[in-house]
Order: sequence, then structure tokens, then C-alpha cells
Amino acid sequence: MAVKLRLKRMGKKRQPIYKVVAADSRSPRDGKFIEAIGTYNPKTEPAAVEIKEERALYWLNVGAQPTTTVRNLLSAQGIFLKRQLQKKGLSEQEIEAKLEEWKKMKQVGLEAKLSKKSAKSKKEETKSEEVKSEDSQEAQGTASEEA
Repeated sequence: MAVKLRLKRMGKKRQPIYKVVAADSRSPRDGKFIEAIGTYNPKTEPAAVEIKEERALYWLNVGAQPTTTVRNLLSAQGIFLKRQLQKKGLSEQEIEAKLEEWKKMKQVGLEAKLSKKSAKSKKEETKSEEVKSEDSQEAQGTASEEA
């Protein structure tokens, strides 16, 4: 039996919540599954992802193939990195050290991204304020010219 790690959609219209499940590849998207290994809520900011790392590693090690989206979720959580390090034969301490280093680098990247985003939004706010003030000055100028 070919097992896939994929998303099972739950929730209401326009409010999706997904379960990350191990399922037979022949079963439908929202059909029968073998085991639920986590949840994914894309509507929150940032997206909420909770995955049982131990079970995900088990399914990957027994040959389950993740879908593209689940692969991205597992990569973002560091589960693929941990599996790769285990395959290399590193000890638990070395794996933990590498994961901590990776998490720090990821955190620095997120902070840089957020600071760029906030700087860009501030720049757009000042630009829109300047345009509004110019529009109001033009409106006042045309009213005084007509009078």
C-alpha cells in the first residue's frame, strides 16, 4: 500500500483548517486516513502549524511520500533537516546543535523580513499622507482661484 502524507480539509467555507494525515494514496482527499499527525491553519498570521515530529519522522522513514504542501510544512518545521541529519548518522547531540543553529538562522531571517515589511509600510504611509496633503492643498487652491 502506497502511503502519502497529505492535507485533509476541515472547517467551514472560506475558513479552512487542515489535518496533516498519513493516508493511502488511493483514498479521496477528505476520506479515510491511517493516522493524523498534525494540523495546519493557513488563516492565522503567521500560519499555525502543529506537527507531531516523531510520527512524521516515522512515516517518512517507512516510505510515506509527502505532497508538495506537506513537504513545505515539514521543511519549515525542520523535520526534513532532522531526517537528513539522522541519515548521515550523526549523534543526537550533534543533531540538536545543528537544529538550534538552523532555528536561530531562521529567526534572524524572519526578523529581517518583518523589519523590511514594516519599513515598507511606513514608507507607503508617509507617501500616502503626502499625496493627501497635496490633494487638499490643490483643492483649497482651486477654491480660492474661483472666488
